Amino acid sequence: MVLKYPPVLIDWLAQGRGPISCVLPARPMAGAVAVARARGSRGGGGGDGGGAELGGTRRGGSRPGSEVGAAAPRPHAPDPPGGRRVLSCAQPAAAPWVQGFSNKSLAFVNNQTVCYPCGNYILFLDIETKKTRAVQCQNGQVGAFAASASSQVVAFSDRQLNPLIHIYTFPELRKLTELKGDAQLDYTLLALSFKGPYLASYSSIPEFVLSVWNWQENILLCSESQPGLTGTSLSFNPMNWQQLCFVAETSVTIWCVERSKDEHLLTRHPVELPDEQGAMSPHEDLFFPPSRKDDPYYGPDLPISAIAGLEGDEAETFVPRNCIKTSVHPTAHCWTAASEIYMGCKEGYVLAIDAEQYSVSVLQQKSPPEFMQKIADVVSYARSEVQKKKGRKPSNLQKPVLLAMAFCNEGLYAAGHEGILIFYHIKDLQYEIKICADISQPISSLMFSPDYTSLLLVTDQGTVYSYRPAHSGEAVKLLDAPSSSFLAADFLTPGNNYCVSVTISGEVQVWSLEDGTFLSKLNLGTEATSMACSPSSKSVAVGTQRGQIYFLDVTKAEAPRVVHRIFLSKLPVLSLHYDQVGQFLIARATEGHIFILDARPSKLFQVLGYTVLEDEVLHLSVTPDLKHDLVKVMVLLNVAEVQQARLEIFHLSSEMITDNDKYVNEQGMFNASDLKKKQYDLDYPLSSAVRLKNSIVYGYCSCAPLICKYHLSEGATFGGPTIFSSEQTIPSKQFGSGLLCLSPNSQWLAAAAKDGVLFIYNTSTLDVAQNHCHSYQGGGIRSVVFSLDGNFILVNGENDCALVCLKWKEIKKTEVEKAALYWQSLRDILNKSTSVENSVLKSMAEWNFDPESTSKSLSVTEEDGDVTDTDGMTWIGQKIQKVMREETLRFANQKEELQMGIRKLRETIQKMMHENEQVPDIEKLEHWEFNLDLEEQEQVQAEAEEDVARARREIEMEILSYCYLQDLIKFECWDNMCVKERAVKCFHTDCEVRNFPLKERSKEELETLNEVLQLKRTADLQAQKKNLDSETALSEEEGERAAGEVANNGAPLCLNGSLSSQYGGNTSILYHQCDLHTKEQKLHQTILLKDVIYKVKAAFNEEFNIVLQKKEQEIARVKERNLKIQEILEQLDLQVELWEPGLTDDEMPERVLTVQDSEIKAEKYMTQEEKEQAEMLAKLERERRLAATDDERLRALDDMMGGVLELRREDILKMDIPPPDFLSRPEDLWTEEEKKVFEEYEKKLNELNEEKEDYRQFLRNEWNKIEASIKETTQNFDEIVRKLSEKKLKSQMVIYQEELKIVNLIYTLLLDEELDTREAGLHKFLMKKKKEKVKGARKILTAKHAVEACTGPYKEALHEEKNLEHGFMKQFAHTPGNLFEELLQLYKLRPETPDTEILLDTANPYVKGSPEDYQGAVSLLMKAMDELDSPEHMPSGLDQSMWEHFCLARRNKMESEELVKWKALALAEMQASLHRRTEENDKIKSELEKTFQELTWLKEEKMKLQQNLIVQFLLKQGQVELDSTQIPDYSDAVLIDRSVVEELNCTVAAQGEKKITAMVEFKDFSKGIIQLEWEHKKMKMQIQDLKEKARDIVILPISKDCQLFLTVHNYDTHIAQHLAGMEQSLGVMDKLHKKNVKNHQKKVRELKKCICLKEQENYELSLQLKEMLVSVSERMHIFEAADTRDISEKITRQRYREIVKQKYLRNLIREQEKQLAVLQSEIESWNPRTLHII
Repeated sequence: MVLKYPPVLIDWLAQGRGPISCVLPARPMAGAVAVARARGSRGGGGGDGGGAELGGTRRGGSRPGSEVGAAAPRPHAPDPPGGRRVLSCAQPAAAPWVQGFSNKSLAFVNNQTVCYPCGNYILFLDIETKKTRAVQCQNGQVGAFAASASSQVVAFSDRQLNPLIHIYTFPELRKLTELKGDAQLDYTLLALSFKGPYLASYSSIPEFVLSVWNWQENILLCSESQPGLTGTSLSFNPMNWQQLCFVAETSVTIWCVERSKDEHLLTRHPVELPDEQGAMSPHEDLFFPPSRKDDPYYGPDLPISAIAGLEGDEAETFVPRNCIKTSVHPTAHCWTAASEIYMGCKEGYVLAIDAEQYSVSVLQQKSPPEFMQKIADVVSYARSEVQKKKGRKPSNLQKPVLLAMAFCNEGLYAAGHEGILIFYHIKDLQYEIKICADISQPISSLMFSPDYTSLLLVTDQGTVYSYRPAHSGEAVKLLDAPSSSFLAADFLTPGNNYCVSVTISGEVQVWSLEDGTFLSKLNLGTEATSMACSPSSKSVAVGTQRGQIYFLDVTKAEAPRVVHRIFLSKLPVLSLHYDQVGQFLIARATEGHIFILDARPSKLFQVLGYTVLEDEVLHLSVTPDLKHDLVKVMVLLNVAEVQQARLEIFHLSSEMITDNDKYVNEQGMFNASDLKKKQYDLDYPLSSAVRLKNSIVYGYCSCAPLICKYHLSEGATFGGPTIFSSEQTIPSKQFGSGLLCLSPNSQWLAAAAKDGVLFIYNTSTLDVAQNHCHSYQGGGIRSVVFSLDGNFILVNGENDCALVCLKWKEIKKTEVEKAALYWQSLRDILNKSTSVENSVLKSMAEWNFDPESTSKSLSVTEEDGDVTDTDGMTWIGQKIQKVMREETLRFANQKEELQMGIRKLRETIQKMMHENEQVPDIEKLEHWEFNLDLEEQEQVQAEAEEDVARARREIEMEILSYCYLQDLIKFECWDNMCVKERAVKCFHTDCEVRNFPLKERSKEELETLNEVLQLKRTADLQAQKKNLDSETALSEEEGERAAGEVANNGAPLCLNGSLSSQYGGNTSILYHQCDLHTKEQKLHQTILLKDVIYKVKAAFNEEFNIVLQKKEQEIARVKERNLKIQEILEQLDLQVELWEPGLTDDEMPERVLTVQDSEIKAEKYMTQEEKEQAEMLAKLERERRLAATDDERLRALDDMMGGVLELRREDILKMDIPPPDFLSRPEDLWTEEEKKVFEEYEKKLNELNEEKEDYRQFLRNEWNKIEASIKETTQNFDEIVRKLSEKKLKSQMVIYQEELKIVNLIYTLLLDEELDTREAGLHKFLMKKKKEKVKGARKILTAKHAVEACTGPYKEALHEEKNLEHGFMKQFAHTPGNLFEELLQLYKLRPETPDTEILLDTANPYVKGSPEDYQGAVSLLMKAMDELDSPEHMPSGLDQSMWEHFCLARRNKMESEELVKWKALALAEMQASLHRRTEENDKIKSELEKTFQELTWLKEEKMKLQQNLIVQFLLKQGQVELDSTQIPDYSDAVLIDRSVVEELNCTVAAQGEKKITAMVEFKDFSKGIIQLEWEHKKMKMQIQDLKEKARDIVILPISKDCQLFLTVHNYDTHIAQHLAGMEQSLGVMDKLHKKNVKNHQKKVRELKKCICLKEQENYELSLQLKEMLVSVSERMHIFEAADTRDISEKITRQRYREIVKQKYLRNLIREQEKQLAVLQSEIESWNPRTLHII
């Protein structure tokens, strides 16, 4: 069916009058769906820029329908880009309704309304009517968010630099105030108090500041910083706004707001959480350990922070890794009515936190009875089995991970990952659980409505359920948000009733455009990538990631259904575009593929064909040409080679639908000539482009914020080299990549980018309008879509999960008429086909959604090629298979011939290969020579070579890594050693001695050593100089003699603490062990000891080298002797294995670094050149050997004389007498001469044998001698090695002795450094506490002034209250006695305790009824007084004016009482604050005293460390027995008794005192005058000093403890007695407490019995009451029947008057008695002298 356009529309366009536009009558705004990612949009009349060219990943959601209650205030508009004037008559309004669900933060603002943030908006949802209202954040995206139902206000922050906190009131949605703090980047948490105008905020990096505000007065009350601590939740105590709970990932802090008049202070109270096992560990003060264990050897026990070298704040907070215990991770918390906190943890524990004591208790589940436990186990098993069948992880109800909590009067509701709502009944520290509801989704938030009638459950997927605890039913789904972010949204034809959206997960939703009501949804079950609505029918096309397009029937908006699906290709469908009349559907895929489909359901959405473009497609725009019945498609390409844009335009005609085969080839691709492609190169790179009907193109520049305008000529050809320049560039203040969208009538151009501001240009005048519908924090704008009538605009955010529907707020009447005319004309065109297509669409069967059907493969038979199933095959695949099937049928005969030829060829080759196996090896062919497919063979060989090369590269890299590791090890352990490690082994034993490997000392080390030696020499010279001044030096001989004595008795060796001087070490350069007092001396001693160790090792290595050379010599000698033995064995013709010693690898470590060819077991790989070279070398070696053996002289000497010129003794064994020739004959045939010759032969033979035997014996003896000498020399060498081993052992002992000295010195240095660190840390701590003390003193002074300032007004108010009472007595004293008494009682009568406006019967557990300020209390009191002031309470006989005067006086009195009450509360609060400041000051004083004591102790320990040195002695092991008869000789003693030294010191001291006394007596006479003058001066100075001390004593504050310490003589005894008395009293109190507990328990039992009796009595009384009520009702009936009401009323009035009169007289008598008593007391108190005056 071809659409025919009306002549009016064609003539309008042909005359070039520009775009046609029309505007519908004004109606309420509608339509906005939160979109997270849009890949496609509908085609427009003048182009399609609204698409989805930008991706998004943030999840989003949508809410059900909404009704706009109030529009948000319009944001401030920035300057228009490029100096364009802003339209005054065309302005887009704020969003009529907004849909989205960006996070799970919901809050109640009243009983029926919840609010939540969405992008730049706060949405208010009425949970009964499902209507929404919106408030727009004018400064960008909404950040933190909080709401209060009691105050009905909403607070939220923006996300700009230096963000603000906005306070709005509900339901007026009026901004109350803006709070500006010191936050620079963002607020992460906000919380509103349950009562009172207080708000808490927490800022993010870099401040991390917790602030408390009074939002009514816009005052920052107080703030505190917590550097680096990221908060997860923040809440006020509903019962006391001065307590806040701040929760981080691993910590919980209770913050208290202390108030003193107008001063507010935040105090921090951290809560110690249990560990992961739920155990509480006591807190340990690591900076001031509670106990100290000092060791006399290892020194004082210092804190870990001092050992770690930390100072300042790090030292106070440092905790070692082994002491860090991972605490539980809080997940959710809520306050109780008792000001406690219930908290859930990731580990499954439920904690109870006392907000007053800051203590934590772990709640335990109460064990149920055995039968209940069995039932619970059965239910739990059944539940887990059901969850397993559903594919979910079984939930653990024993330790559920709670993510949300809500408290009520009955108990605690909680939920978590398991998706189960659990009720906790908590008593003491145990709880019982009850499963309330199971929604099978992780629950992230729980919240009660303000009236506590319903509980909202918010899931991770955005679904909201409602649960009513009173009904105990199932949770009812309240809101069904999508499970993933929205992808796209579009208007359903005709564009003014419905809109459709789709999510990334494939959920399609239908919304009412009028009020945004959620109508229906359909889940496709696959990932969607694009979506578009057809103009010609109520069908929706959805593209998927798999390359499929689903077609939906939305003729019934309440029940959409899938009617068809097309599998185009395996490429994702990026966008879908319809032409404006709905004939074509254009699908853009990746890799430049563009598919053209018939958009009409009557044609079953037939695929017409596809085309492939060379470059990447960035954008696609569709423009209809109604005059020529064409559709022009413009494609924006990304040219990678140049920084330019390229446009390709091709045409689609209606003939392509009617005669499709004419325009496509067999594979379904359009012919390029039929599409009439044209190509244009532009001068700027663009990210988006749209085309108007008059060949005008607007493009958004990607390299600069510009919108370029181009005019394309019609004469361009495909591939032309012309580059079009922009006619006009429109500057824009937008930033980031942007997109353009053209309205269907080409009248408006929308530009959107990353900044979130939508600019709308008039295409004729380029006037601009703008709207801040999104923000750059949310990623800006993703896509823009105009409705067909141009009245509505859908703007989709990038990451803020919100889509905003805009409508023109102000627009010219001409523009409205143009838009209305164009839309009406378009509707006339579409109405001709819409009804037909919709009827066809309704009649189509619903598509089967079975996922197994989508995975079926395509089965094709070779005989007929019929396709049995096309669900699993793409449309392109079907086309290709169809072509292949046709080609198979066409070339069937040729195929059979080729198969027959291949079969014969195979048989021939197999026969040839069989014959090849029978021939000899030399005639055999290789297997590869039978391969006919040489190309395949070369390809396989190339692949094999590539694999070999890759394996070789991998092996080479592995070898290279091993070589690098080898080089590192070799450098560290071999090359870097000046003395390599070697070993010397014995020949006959396993003894082995190794040398000391030494590294060469660096230049710096040698310089340091020389400096230390120079300092040591200088110190020695100074010491010698002092000794020379006091006594004469010894002569050289005496010095040598003394040195010899010292060496003989060995005392210095013992005092030196080592024997290094005997093993090559020079101990004369060392300091004496008793002189190491300073840090520098200890460091120098350490360097010198290292030098001594080095010299000891070097001395041993010299001896080791000598022994190693000896072994080499011995081995050479043994080898020489073995050669002699080998010669002897050869002469003796014996085969004996000789012992040939050698050096092992330990003795020759160089051999380990060299790999011999014999060590390589694998065959060496050699190249062809190496093989040829090896063969040539072998040939040359053979020729050399042949030439060496071919010598004529040697051959002649061997033949003639056996190779020697003279006979040697050792040749006797080789000698042999030749036998006679006749020996071969028998002996009988011999002649006499022959017999004589035989006798001579035998004689010579015997002589020769004897000589041979003697020589053999000689050789054996020589052999034995050589072996004995070898054994002797090797054994001697083994003895040398054994002695060397002993020396090595002693050298190691000496080295260990010196190393022990070094260790002790290093330990003392380390201890000294730790003491210095501790002292520095204490000094910093002291300075910090002093500053705190100064601040505390100022706070105390301020608090005292505040208390003094508040005391005066309080006393004045109290005095005024008393004056009011006396005034009342005077004013009404003239009234009659009975009336005065009654008025006095009414004057003292007070109404019941005034309650808040919240009803007392509400289920809210946090309602107390106490007002927050004085004005509120007075207003409530006055409301309660209205009832008492009513005339019905006026006493009879009192005048009305007098009653009004009385009421006014009573009101004044009550206001005065309330004022006194509030002033008393304020005064008490100030006094409490002063008390807390005083306690803090006392605590700081105690900490300062403790720090001073610690510093004093540290100084003493440092003095001890410098004086108490660790001295190392060499002592003999064992005990030495002495003969008691002889006097022992102590000449070689090292240690002597202490008493000897003390006696000598006493003698020296006594003699010194005598000498000093004599010298003083000698000088006293001559210094008398000088001494008197000096004493005079001294006395003056003493007087001045005493005055200063007196002044200090006057100023010095002395506490009670100090006074007690000064006055009591034995202070310690007094303290001990006091402690003993306290312990005794504590014991008595403990006994008394136990006794009281027993008495109370007894009383409790008695009370329980009484309660039971009272209950029984009450039950009996209730029965009696029922009977009495029956009797009373009967008497009432009788009384009414008797009609005695008037008589009884008269009697009653008379009796009442008598009673009132009696009461009045009694009160009057009582008052007169009091007055008489007062007068009597006054008279008695007066002086008798004044009586006469009276």
